[in-house]
Amino acid sequence: MTDHLGFSLKNAGLVLSFYGIGSVIGSWFGGMITDKIGEFKVQSMSLILSVPMFCLIPLFKTESGLALIIFLQSTISEAFRPANSVAITKYARSKNITRSFSLNRMAVNLGFSIGPALGGILSAISYNFLFYSNALGALLAGITYIWFFKNRKYKNPDPPKADLLPQSISPYKDGKFLLFSLTCLLFSVCFFQILNTLTIFYKQKAHLSQQEIGYILGYSGFIIVILEMLLVQIAEKSFRLKQILFLGTFLCGISFAMLGLNHSLWFLILSMTILCIGEIWTLPFMSTVTALRSGTNNKGAYMGMLGIGFSLSFIVTPYLGTLIAQKFGFITLWYGTGILMVIAAISFYYIIPWMTKDNLNSSEQ
Repeated sequence: MTDHLGFSLKNAGLVLSFYGIGSVIGSWFGGMITDKIGEFKVQSMSLILSVPMFCLIPLFKTESGLALIIFLQSTISEAFRPANSVAITKYARSKNITRSFSLNRMAVNLGFSIGPALGGILSAISYNFLFYSNALGALLAGITYIWFFKNRKYKNPDPPKADLLPQSISPYKDGKFLLFSLTCLLFSVCFFQILNTLTIFYKQKAHLSQQEIGYILGYSGFIIVILEMLLVQIAEKSFRLKQILFLGTFLCGISFAMLGLNHSLWFLILSMTILCIGEIWTLPFMSTVTALRSGTNNKGAYMGMLGIGFSLSFIVTPYLGTLIAQKFGFITLWYGTGILMVIAAISFYYIIPWMTKDNLNSSEQ
């Protein structure tokens, strides 16, 4: 948008905000329709319909036109997410729910590691080729998914038995889950600074080169891929759900607060390492709590509600983080983020038992 179409940075950001809006609507709609027609049809349609949407994007040259097509594309593509989460709960054995979410996250992190580099190579050839390649990728994913899962039987057709009360009501009327979702939103707004504000800090205040920033972000993906399954298994065997989410969120808070103390490279790597461990002990277990809280016929709606929180953070975080950094400085931003993370950690610790009948260990869940 800025390089090829000549948009101002402000207008480019405004267009990108429509991706976030579409993501919110896609999460809500995808969760709702998953409960009506099933996760197989939703995932299949989302992947296949994304193909023409990617092909159409290069045809739009104005801010308003591009905002519209990106809104439609993100609505369609993000409908995949809650359906995918529901599929995990059905194809995984009940005792492996959290590890299954973690394995799925590993695949996503590998994609995030490869995607930006591949996108840079493709855009250097042609911006149009970048979108056509995205269309091809969605088509191949859709064909592979339909071929592999068309007649596949569920290993866990019924919701896992757990101490979290299955609900037959809408998640939007489930007060306890709404409070849990708000806490997840607070965590997400703080955590997803890793995608924007953190890289700005690395460049402007820590004076890292683009190469060094790339190394740190690549290191974070490597740590997650290597350690996630091991750390999740340790947490499941050693702690309860409330303790895992408390520790994970608290470690994330410590990691961000550390950025206000020292800007040296080794200290930034240490901070990123702690952040990765905290992320591993938080994000997959959020999905586990959501799966356990939902019932048989509303699992998609619950997963969609969780997805809405993440989508909203993609809209709020870039603006709020950069605004605070500009007006009050990065040190205030990082200490404030650490404090909010601690508040979220304490909230998780007390909300999750409030949502339970018994004090079962998370490995029993």
